[in-house]
Amino acid sequence: MERTLVILKPDALHRGLVGRILGRFEAKGLKLVALKMAVIDRATAERQYASHKGKPFYEPLIRFMTSGPSVLVCLEGKGAVAAVRKMLGATFGPDAEPGTVRGDFGVSNRFNLVHGSDSPEAAEKELALFFKPQDLVDWKPADWNWRYDFSTGECV
Repeated sequence: MERTLVILKPDALHRGLVGRILGRFEAKGLKLVALKMAVIDRATAERQYASHKGKPFYEPLIRFMTSGPSVLVCLEGKGAVAAVRKMLGATFGPDAEPGTVRGDFGVSNRFNLVHGSDSPEAAEKELALFFKPQDLVDWKPADWNWRYDFSTGECV
């Protein structure tokens, strides 16, 4: 199983979309492992988006990410990183396909509602930035065997 980080950014909270977005991940079959709301401080935002430092959108991104509360989520499932990225859609709402989070809810080329880890390696680093190991709850949903076939001893 793979874990990934999703950040529902301040615009998602202010627009009242948190439940609708989280519901999509649950309906897909991804397991909620951790969830918290926080105002991300500048130092953490700078670490999270260090790869964008020096780009024209870096400072506006940091200001935006520290402007209000975000919801931080750890999701788990087979191929969770790729599944979440596909569900989020293209980076900006006007470019995103209908049926994706950004395609259905995004209208801006600056505020894009959500962040999703772009690789399993990035997910591991990002999750450690926002969650302590004891924050991640290992549990088995009652319908887990209806989400995945474990009959061969591995998850299919």
